Amino acid sequence: MSKPNRLIYLPLGGAGEIGMNMYLYGYGPRGKERYILVDTGVAFPSMDSTPGVDLIMADTSYIEARADRLEAVFITHAHEDHVGAIGHLFSRLGVPIYCRKFTAAVTRTKMEDRGQDTRNVNVVGLWPEQVEVGPFKVGFMPVAHSIPEASGLVIDSPVGRVIHSGDFKLDPDPIVGEAHNPALLREIAGQGVHALICDSTNVFSPHAGRSESTLRSDISALIKQSSGMMVATTFASNVARLKTLAQAGVDAGRSVVVLGRAMSKMLDYARFAEVLHDFPPVIDLEDSRDIPRENLMLLVTGSQGESRAASAQLARGKYRGVELREGDTFLFSSKTIPGNEVSVGGIINAMAEIGVKVLDESVGNVHVSGHANRPDLVEMHNLMRPKMVIPNHGEFRHLREHKELAESNGFASIVAPNGAMVNITGKTPKIVENIEAGRTYLDGNVLIGAFDGVVLERIRMATRGTVVVNVILENNRLIGGSWAEVLGLPDKGANAHISLQETLENLIDKELETAKKSRLSSDDEVETIVLRAVSRTCRDLVGKKPVCKVMINRLVDE
Repeated sequence: MSKPNRLIYLPLGGAGEIGMNMYLYGYGPRGKERYILVDTGVAFPSMDSTPGVDLIMADTSYIEARADRLEAVFITHAHEDHVGAIGHLFSRLGVPIYCRKFTAAVTRTKMEDRGQDTRNVNVVGLWPEQVEVGPFKVGFMPVAHSIPEASGLVIDSPVGRVIHSGDFKLDPDPIVGEAHNPALLREIAGQGVHALICDSTNVFSPHAGRSESTLRSDISALIKQSSGMMVATTFASNVARLKTLAQAGVDAGRSVVVLGRAMSKMLDYARFAEVLHDFPPVIDLEDSRDIPRENLMLLVTGSQGESRAASAQLARGKYRGVELREGDTFLFSSKTIPGNEVSVGGIINAMAEIGVKVLDESVGNVHVSGHANRPDLVEMHNLMRPKMVIPNHGEFRHLREHKELAESNGFASIVAPNGAMVNITGKTPKIVENIEAGRTYLDGNVLIGAFDGVVLERIRMATRGTVVVNVILENNRLIGGSWAEVLGLPDKGANAHISLQETLENLIDKELETAKKSRLSSDDEVETIVLRAVSRTCRDLVGKKPVCKVMINRLVDE
């Protein structure tokens, strides 16, 4: 008896967290489904949990094991948490990539940076254009967001139409990109929507979201009133905000300079995709040298405190010959992402020390979110009228709150975190399997698994210190005494009169010299003796149990 076909949804990243988005859709008999993958995003590391790691991505092991049944990758928009991993992971996926023109420009750059063939990136037009891949037909539904050409996906399957909202807001005037179009959404939903997979980021925000265009007057007023050189930062990808800031600077009689590679590249992508029109004139940095400071405005990268971005470097001293001085003004036209408070706060404090006046949301209407607030989510539910709403793009608290919101308005719903395979074939969603939804780290230029032990050992070394011991043995006897190198631990322990290194060497020598020869014939036994001596001594003298590495060398008679 053949197995019935089913439609499944499986989040691999982005559900139970904000960032690192990756979602799998499949259709077919159990174990023989054909798949499409939506988004390949990254998250960013922290020194507390992932020291030394460069990027964090979802683990693609599940889909790699089924790569012969993966049809395509679709990318909703060009934010890092949706596209940042594509160059790193493409060799593991190896299927065509589909996205819109602006997103394709960003995607091709990421592919080039990792030596991948950019011919795998395909540009798709707006709905009603569709791409047919396996059992699916997929179209790009324009939505407003904080980056050009953001899109939801219209995924037609034999079971029915699925709407993957992507990141969106209901903005009637986003300045750059498509405005919210309720008539188009009703048209798309007119044939019936089986499931809505929906952004949950701002489900706790009780008021309807504000339009990007509402910032113009407040930002313009702030810049006109500001003294000294004016510097403003925002998300580099928020091309609409850059346009608003630049126009406000020009209107205030200032010459505008764009500083920061990421910001310049985003503006270039927007021009290439023909989504940026009437951007105010900007000048090169070199041409600004002779302009009085009070007539200058800089647009700079680093709104989230990134250490190598222009904002942080200006706070520390100079960036490309430009320096901040007392009396200058710095505007954060952005919201600090949770987790970045310390780095942003460090920049603000450094600027305060210089005497720079720092402005942010507390002084006026200088930022709006790119995500739908609670009333906007309700409006999206009502426009789509799906059989079920499955929350994604949010932490657990966001997913649960969004589920309860959907159910309160009569829609079937479920909390489906990363790794929860949801059967969405019927009238209600059901979790039918849970898979391991792990992490892949970019560590330098190497991809490693979260459970490979590399980062855990790095944390142990950072928090507990390291001792490296070298011993030389001949005929199962210690020769010349041991040698110890102590890293990341105090030089002397409590009440000690000699160094920790000398104390360890003396104790290791004693332990090895009094051990039975039969024990010293085994490298494992020698290592055990040394490890115990180091652990016991460091615990007693400095209160730490360090990572210990033992190198054993044996002399052999010729």
